[in-house]
Amino acid sequence: MTLDLFLRNAMIVHPDVGVTPGSIGVKDGRIAAVLAPGVRLDATEEVDCGGRWVMPGLVDPHVHFGFGSPETDFATETRSAALGGVTSVLSFHRSQDPREGLVAVRQRAMEQACIDVGFHFGITHRLHVDTLVEASKVFGVTSYKLYLMYKGQAGLSKGFTEIDDGLLYAAMLQTLRIPGGVLGVHCENVEVIPVLRDPLRREGRTGLGAWDDQSPDFLEAENVHRVAYFAGKTGCPVNIVHLSSREALEEVRRHRSYHKARITVETCPHYLSLTRESPCGVLAKVNPPVRSQPDVEAMWEGVLDGTVTTVGTDHVPRKRETKQEIWSSTMGFPGVATMLPVMITEGHHRRGVPIERIAAVTSANAAKVYGLKGKGQIAPGYDADLVMVDPDAERVVDAANLESFADYSPFEGMALKGWAHTTWLRGRKVVENGAITEEARRAPAGRYLARPA
Repeated sequence: MTLDLFLRNAMIVHPDVGVTPGSIGVKDGRIAAVLAPGVRLDATEEVDCGGRWVMPGLVDPHVHFGFGSPETDFATETRSAALGGVTSVLSFHRSQDPREGLVAVRQRAMEQACIDVGFHFGITHRLHVDTLVEASKVFGVTSYKLYLMYKGQAGLSKGFTEIDDGLLYAAMLQTLRIPGGVLGVHCENVEVIPVLRDPLRREGRTGLGAWDDQSPDFLEAENVHRVAYFAGKTGCPVNIVHLSSREALEEVRRHRSYHKARITVETCPHYLSLTRESPCGVLAKVNPPVRSQPDVEAMWEGVLDGTVTTVGTDHVPRKRETKQEIWSSTMGFPGVATMLPVMITEGHHRRGVPIERIAAVTSANAAKVYGLKGKGQIAPGYDADLVMVDPDAERVVDAANLESFADYSPFEGMALKGWAHTTWLRGRKVVENGAITEEARRAPAGRYLARPA
């Protein structure tokens, strides 16, 4: 057999197992062999990895494509993802009726994406719950998100009038009917936020500290308790998305200790690196807020001890002009291109986190939680989604080089160490020497990540 691609002289990163020297053979888009050092096989293309890490392509389970330039986001943002070694993303889709609304979005994604793309359904009203099983079967979507931060008055500006605990409980019951189903929840007690926010505004408070003070950690923790409690009563697998604080993480540990419902936890690179004191200021406005340095350390403790299951970026590709003043600025920011170097810099270089643990939370675990077969491992039969990483390559973050529709980054000006050198999607090179290949620009070949329900 002649391989299509042979990667030799690699340090192969096996999630949560270790790093071993060796070679990887690729045939027809899949990994055909993982070999000991010195073993050679014939191949159409051979790459000397020079002792660099080769990791499974990253899986970012939390992106919001379509919030920047809806008509072109799947082109620009998948290129930005590939630059960061991300080969699969799950984006959030909200529409009045997903049975109709997702058709055009999926088509656009498949025309533009240079990496693989799947979706979560956003649940904002009763019709979403009532049609969840049907829509999941039609589109192969088995993961959902309910937004507790849009309860009551907070949801009216977005036209959401039905988000309450009843909708949460009903969504859990429906999720249980779907094999592999998992319900993600945004946890913030938005009903208390105005009590804290209004005095802060009257005092003239601005900056990230004010944003944290108007939605403090205990409001997140209270909602985590509510979701975990209902999960324990229903048995529904739940995922606490973008968890940000030590107090909320402790709620997860407490509930895991006394009931068997599966509770997974996602945090984000910004909660592992940025704080309310960070000089990026309003550029890092996000919900939940970036917190304190002790919370950052707590998130890393969660990564190390397994309380944190996955890392996703919560990537939103809007322009800098939308981030002018703390109270009126949009929420969220771009991050898909910088996830890997942030994780390596803050985790591996600064805190000694093993790269195999980083590979688990940025790839293997998301593939497992969301049922992405063939993703997240370097082993025969898996998709040849691979990223070659130079752990010592240092660059200063410059948004102009990140391919995104967004023209800024909360990490801009920071020196990060550990960037993707080459990215392959099913053995096809989409990034080389830190730049998108012309072939990937000319002929994007991303596939739709359908998960049988």
